[in-house]
Amino acid sequence: MAQLPNLLAASKTYNISGPGVPVTDALDATTKFELIAGQLIGVLTLIAILFFIVQIIFAGYAYISSQGEEKNMEISRKRLTEGVLGLVIVIVAVGAGTLLAKIAGIPNVLDINSMFTKMGL
Repeated sequence: MAQLPNLLAASKTYNISGPGVPVTDALDATTKFELIAGQLIGVLTLIAILFFIVQIIFAGYAYISSQGEEKNMEISRKRLTEGVLGLVIVIVAVGAGTLLAKIAGIPNVLDINSMFTKMGL
C-alpha cells in the first residue's frame, strides 16, 4: 500500500517537452482565452456598428437621389429601415448581455479566469 501514491498521476508532476506550442498552466490558458474572446467580441461589435451606420448613410443618400421615383424611394426606405433595425439590434444585444451579467453577479462577462476560480476549477 505504500506504493499506491506513487502510482497516481496526481502525486507526480511530469514535464513534457518537445516541438510545438509550449504547455501552459490553466490560469495562463484562461487568461489568454479571455483576452482573445474579449478582443474578438469587441472587434465584431465595432464592425457590425460601422456596417449598419454605412448602410444607413448609403440608404439615405439613395433616398435623396431617388428624385421622387416611387420604386427607388421604396427600396431606399426599406434599406434605411433595415440599417436602423440592425443597429438597434446590435446595441440592444450588447446592452442586454451586459445587463444580464450584472444581474447574475458577474462584474465582467469575459472574466473567465475568475469564473473558473469561483467554480473551483
